[in-house]
Amino acid sequence: MTTSLAPTPSNPKSRAAKAPQARPGREMHPLLPQLRSLYPKVFGAQALPLKLGIFHELLANHPDLLEAKALREALGQHTRSTRYLEQVATGVQRHDLQGNPVEDLAPEHVHQAIMEVVRRDRAGQSPASQAKLRTRLRNAFEASGLSRGEYAERVKPPLEAWNALLDHAYSEHGAVAAKREALLKAFEASGHRLAQFADMYGMDLQAAETSLEQARQERGSKQGS
Repeated sequence: MTTSLAPTPSNPKSRAAKAPQARPGREMHPLLPQLRSLYPKVFGAQALPLKLGIFHELLANHPDLLEAKALREALGQHTRSTRYLEQVATGVQRHDLQGNPVEDLAPEHVHQAIMEVVRRDRAGQSPASQAKLRTRLRNAFEASGLSRGEYAERVKPPLEAWNALLDHAYSEHGAVAAKREALLKAFEASGHRLAQFADMYGMDLQAAETSLEQARQERGSKQGS
């Protein structure tokens, strides 16, 4: 039985509100709403990174309905969209058409997505955006499991600038981690319950719990190394 790619009928206003938007000044490829209807877990509200070879799998699944040129154009627009690159920049795994994680992203793909998202960000030079960039680069480097030299060979960034950003990121992370460790020591010495301690320091209870748990994990990592 042939599966139709036509979107299921729904309220036009509701569908328009939920449909992913193309970049300003550029029309969405007509095939994308159809792919979204058929595979909502990867083409829907959350644009999960797609596994390698998805183009050929889609053609094989729908040989009578998909034309190679149109599909290639639609996938190109989808994977170049900011919302898709934002997901790649987090380092989340690639997914199959059913939304199951199946393989890791290559370090260079994560790095390229991070830099492209920042390039598109109008506030990319603001202190907050630069701090976010440094944190993302540090997290991507750590997640790769590579040495600095190995990572640089894969990613090929402007080396001096990248090293400066990475050093700054580690410096910032160290300062924040030191504050969390001081907070944990104060909590341990206080003898108070968490709610009392948070109230005493004027902290939100959830924020205090999160900071203390991070501090415990960081302490455990140091002791285990």
